[in-house]
Amino acid sequence: MASEISGVHSAGRRWFLARVNAASPAQVLVGGFASLILVGALLLTLPVSSRDGAPLPFLDALFTSTSAVCVTGLVVVDTHDQFSLFGQIVILLLIQVGGLGIMTMSTLIFLLLGRRVSLRNRLIIQEAMNQLTLEGMVRLVRRVLLVTMTVEGAGALLLAARWSFDMGFPKCLYYGVFHAVSAFCNAGIDLFGGFRSLSGYATDVWVNLVITSLIIVGGLGFSVVSEVVAHRRGTRLSLHARLVLLTTAILIAVGTIVIFLLEWDNPATLGPLGPLGRVLGAYFQAVTPRTAGFSTVSIGDMRAATQLFLVILMFIGASPGSTGGGIKTSTFATLLLAVRSVVRGKEDVEVFERRIPRRIVYRALAVSMISLALVVVMTMALSITRNDDLLSVLFEATSAFGTVGLSMGLTPNLTPLGKVLIIATMFAGRVGPLTVATAIAQRQHAANAVKYPEERIMVG
Repeated sequence: MASEISGVHSAGRRWFLARVNAASPAQVLVGGFASLILVGALLLTLPVSSRDGAPLPFLDALFTSTSAVCVTGLVVVDTHDQFSLFGQIVILLLIQVGGLGIMTMSTLIFLLLGRRVSLRNRLIIQEAMNQLTLEGMVRLVRRVLLVTMTVEGAGALLLAARWSFDMGFPKCLYYGVFHAVSAFCNAGIDLFGGFRSLSGYATDVWVNLVITSLIIVGGLGFSVVSEVVAHRRGTRLSLHARLVLLTTAILIAVGTIVIFLLEWDNPATLGPLGPLGRVLGAYFQAVTPRTAGFSTVSIGDMRAATQLFLVILMFIGASPGSTGGGIKTSTFATLLLAVRSVVRGKEDVEVFERRIPRRIVYRALAVSMISLALVVVMTMALSITRNDDLLSVLFEATSAFGTVGLSMGLTPNLTPLGKVLIIATMFAGRVGPLTVATAIAQRQHAANAVKYPEERIMVG
């Protein structure tokens, strides 16, 4: 009997390993994120994870775990009021692993054990990091870990130094670490309770600048940060890095100006703040929709025009290979450059005296259309579950897709079906709509050698 059980176990193990080895890199990433979310949800349902010792309902735990792993920040229960220290640490670890990525953490373990990283694992890292080539994947992971430890460590110390005036030493250090990780990973989950986020520090220059700096660095993408560091030693920036840096700077600058002009006299947001506070508030709210989720003013009290503008920023999101979501800054820039080329009557998409390959333009178009379709479908589905105004539902769906975490107050009042829809949207937004589509398809089609006759159609 024992031998039969052992034989079945061995056969099951061989079948499982065969399925894993046959899976594509996209499928491995999707499965890894899903497994981590499930483990996190089970841990958060434990009585020890709650302050009152009562088990958290599984759906709420699954929502929280998905939000943490997908570094979104939408919460149906307040993190401070609901979870014990154990539960908060579980969430912190989920944010860190979710932000860096499953394969980054796996590679770290391989490096610590002195094991060689296989070609298959390098392919998965390339997919996870959204890199153009396979060269230097292990080197990139080392740089990612170094940048993460350096930036998060510095941010934690700076925040702890400021909060030492408001709370005791152990607590200020813990809060510094938690919020530095949450900001760098663009999660936006906080520990201040009452769904208030960072509203208590709306005019605090120190907290505003540290948090936004962490968000920006985390949202640039690890390859871009590495290039910027190397550029100081004389290395030339790639086209990707230059395009990401320029697009990010323009979005932040334009976002700050637009939000300031729309909200400067709003008595429920920037109105009560002084001149410096209004500038800080506008700047912070321009940075945080880029997938971070923190806020220093009430998003629900903003004017409809501002909320719609934030939807656009959330949809664009951060940059490729970063901890953020959205269609990505380089995708948005590529589409704008393609439109400019069409208007000017040019065949090629050009920028900085370089030509962007057409397959990249097609990929940017595909990602944008899949993402737009996902947001539209989820908005319609959420509208069925609750009788809320369209803008708040659109805002919620876009926030989930962009892994942002901002809300107009709809999240805590979601129906069970609404929670499931937001969970699915957060998951798709984190792993990437194109990656999800590839994983479901399961087959990589080779380029078709047959070319059909060309024929024009009328558009526009």
